[in-house]
Amino acid sequence: MAEYALFIGWGPSRVGREAAAARLFAESIAYWNRLKDAGEIESIETVILSPHGGDLTGFALLRGAPDKLARISMAPETQALTMRVQLCLDGVGVVPAVVDEGVARAMQAWTQAVSEMA
Repeated sequence: MAEYALFIGWGPSRVGREAAAARLFAESIAYWNRLKDAGEIESIETVILSPHGGDLTGFALLRGAPDKLARISMAPETQALTMRVQLCLDGVGVVPAVVDEGVARAMQAWTQAVSEMA
């Protein structure tokens, strides 16, 4: 399993943009599936959160190799889709992340940095 991911998070839809947001959600899922079918990402995990009073309503984790994920995040199709989504949803973000075994390595580096600052 990949140790790197793109975290794609979003908040609530903007009033009057709900139908467009639903279409863009379906378009995003189709795009991510094409990336997976092409071997550009290893897996996709999509999560819709229950109402909880926070500003994050859902997210997707696209797992894969860091070089491929970086290329995907800057690809014109990703950039255009993200811009359109931002017109319909609040709080849209695409953020590199570490997952699974990568978390242990990241925490080890962090604790090393903390000990150096003590």
